[in-house]
Amino acid sequence: MDALLIGISLLDIWVHIEDDEPQRRAAALLATAALSLRRRLPLPAFLCALPATLVSDAVFATLAALYALASLSRSRVLLVVCALMFAACDITWWMWPSPTFADFSDSSDLINVTYSLATAAAPVFLGQLVQARRELSLRLAEISQAREHGRELLAQSVLAKERAQLAREMHDVVSHQVSLIAVRAGALQVGSQEPMAREAAATIRRLSVQTLEELRHMVSVLRAAGSRPTELTPQPSLADLQRLVDTSGIETELHTDLPDALPATIQRAVYRTVQEALTNVRKHAPGARAAIRIQLAEGTVRAAVTNTAPTRPALLLPGAHHGLAGLRQRAELLGGTVIAGPAADGGYELHLCLPLQQTR
Repeated sequence: MDALLIGISLLDIWVHIEDDEPQRRAAALLATAALSLRRRLPLPAFLCALPATLVSDAVFATLAALYALASLSRSRVLLVVCALMFAACDITWWMWPSPTFADFSDSSDLINVTYSLATAAAPVFLGQLVQARRELSLRLAEISQAREHGRELLAQSVLAKERAQLAREMHDVVSHQVSLIAVRAGALQVGSQEPMAREAAATIRRLSVQTLEELRHMVSVLRAAGSRPTELTPQPSLADLQRLVDTSGIETELHTDLPDALPATIQRAVYRTVQEALTNVRKHAPGARAAIRIQLAEGTVRAAVTNTAPTRPALLLPGAHHGLAGLRQRAELLGGTVIAGPAADGGYELHLCLPLQQTR
């Protein structure tokens, strides 16, 4: 745009100023050069371009500078004064030492004065219109942003109500039932005479207490809707794998040689995969043995969980069948894959592959 305006101004100089008029040419060239300052210093640019209107007919640069001033300035008085200055210079023919002024008694000069005033008013009105349009666009953007913010607040309010209702249900129903399980398991542990039954009751009681603690933490998180972000539970890592295996109630071999400095997302994905695999073994393959092998090879974390065929019939337990789907989604988010299926010996196997480089 700068190059285009300067080019048109130079063409205006070439058309209206002869070669033997160096003073007028210098004033017009100064006005052309002032166009480069019209955005940062619109008023000085207009004042530098004004002498060209006084001494010549090359007025394009002055009009462009006046338009820039009108599109950036909020002072109506300043714009009126500048427009009158342009009209006064336009109707004055400066010829040193005797300048010629318009004669208002002459009808032709009066027409010229009217034309000069209209010429000065045009860039002022156009600049003000562009300024109003620009401000209107900004206001519309602000309104849209405020409306979007209002929708987000409404969604958060609805979500907070749903979370509060869910917290009440978990506290009133689930926590009560898990507490009852822990109490009954404790009574069975104390009253039973068989060692295996007492051990099973102790395991049930320990898992019930742990589940109850996690439920209470989740209830507190759900009730804290709208406050600062809170972790749902303390996030597990590879250091918790051995405890997970020991409390699974399954005869399991664990082999791992992963370094401790793996990203937290990788550690959580491996832990959740092993946890889901052991849960499936416990539900669908009672009496089976499991083997867990985790290693880092060629920049890829590989975890394999296999189990033998079940030795007794599986109990019918409720389930939503979302476990493996959730593992696959978690792995895909980290650029990895999960493959699961029956093994040749009648058991089951699950393989997790996670590229280490993509998660950093």
